[in-house]
Amino acid sequence: MNTTTSADIRHTEGQRPAWSVKIVLALLVVLGGTGCGATPPAWFRLNMVEATKQKLTSDQERQVATLLAAMFGTPDDPVALPETGLDEAKLRLAAGPVRSDIVGRKNGLYREHCAHCHGVTGDALGPTAAFLNPYPRDYRPGIYKFKSTERADKPTHADMTRILKNGIPGTSMPSFALLSETQIDALVEYVKYLSIRGETELGLIRAYFELDDDAEGKLPETREFLVGEVLEPVAEKWKTAADALIPVPEMPADIDMVASIAKGRELFYGDKANCVKCHGPTAMGDGQANDYDDWNKTIVEWTKEVVGTDDKQWASRAHRVLDGDSLEPRTIPPRNLRRGIYRGGRRPLDLYYRIHAGINGAPMPAAKGTVPPEDIWHIVNYVQSLPYELDGELGADRPMVARDRF
Repeated sequence: MNTTTSADIRHTEGQRPAWSVKIVLALLVVLGGTGCGATPPAWFRLNMVEATKQKLTSDQERQVATLLAAMFGTPDDPVALPETGLDEAKLRLAAGPVRSDIVGRKNGLYREHCAHCHGVTGDALGPTAAFLNPYPRDYRPGIYKFKSTERADKPTHADMTRILKNGIPGTSMPSFALLSETQIDALVEYVKYLSIRGETELGLIRAYFELDDDAEGKLPETREFLVGEVLEPVAEKWKTAADALIPVPEMPADIDMVASIAKGRELFYGDKANCVKCHGPTAMGDGQANDYDDWNKTIVEWTKEVVGTDDKQWASRAHRVLDGDSLEPRTIPPRNLRRGIYRGGRRPLDLYYRIHAGINGAPMPAAKGTVPPEDIWHIVNYVQSLPYELDGELGADRPMVARDRF
C-alpha cells in the first residue's frame, strides 16, 4: 500500500520552506486566519462554478483549496514544482504586491498590469472585467485563441510574448511593448502558472466523481495521484506546445494576386470554407451571431440546468454562485472583416493560422481537412482585400455619394 503523504509532493532539497510548514500556512489562508487587525494577504478564489456544478461538499472544497495551496503556493508566495517546468524565479518577479527590491527592480508585475482585468486568480473576475467587451480571458481552463499551434494545443512561449507586446486589437487588451524583455518573460511565465494551476484545480474537482466508496468522499493525498495523475498530464501539454506548430506552405512569390483574391472569394462563399455562414454575405459579421464562446457557453448551459432542476436547495446555492462568481454571458459576434481589425494579428501568417486551425474556444471552425493548405492563402488574400473592395456591395473606401449623381 502506498503511504506517501502530501508532504512528499515537494521533495527537492534546498527548496523553501518545509512542506509541513507550507501546508499549515496554506490552510490558514484558506480558512481566513490573518490575525487581529492584519491586512489579509491576497488569495486564490476557488472555482466555485465548477465546484458547485459537481456538487462538492464544504469539506471537499476545503480539501481542493488546501491541496492547491500546497502544490502552487499563494499569490504572494508562488510554488513551482519541478514537474510544471516553470521557472520559480520568474514567477516571483511577477507575483506578489507591487514593490521594488533592494536593487530597485520592479516586482509584482502581474498585479500591477494584469490583475485589474484578469483577476488575482486569473479567472477574468478582476474589478474592471464586467465593464469590458469582450470580457478578459479566464486563464483557468488553459484555452487560448490566438496562437501558432493546432486548435487544441497550447500556445508557445513566443505566441504569448507576441500577445503581450502587441496587445489584441479591437479589445481592451493593450500592448506592453514598453516593458523590458525580462518583465514580459516573467508575465508570460506567470500566466502559464495560473493556467496550469487552474487546469489542475479542474482535474481535482472532477476527480471526486471517480472515487470509490472506500475513499469516503476524499481525494488521495499521495504524490502519485496529485502529481503523477493530475498535474503532470496538464504540464506536459504546455511543455510540448512547440511540437504542434501549424505547418504553413510558402505563398508563391509570383502569385497572381487578382486571380488569388477571386479564388479566395469563391472559397469564402463556397461550401468548403463556408465563411459566409458566420461572417455573412457582406463579410460584416452579419451571419449567424447567436452563439457563445466556450467561457460563456459554460455559464449558459449551467444556468439552463439550474432552472430546470427540482432540487431547490441546490438551485438556490447555484444561483448565489452564478451571481457572485461569473459574469453575465454574452454572445460572440463574428468578426466584421471589412474593418481590417484582426484580434490575432494582421500579418498574413496570423490570418493563415486562424483559417487553418480555427479559433480555439470560439465557434470559428478549422479549414484544415476541407481546404487544401495552399488554397488557404487565397482566402487570406481575399480577407485582406475586403476593407479596400471598391467594386463590391460594401467597402470601407466606398464613396458616400452615389456615382450616378456625378
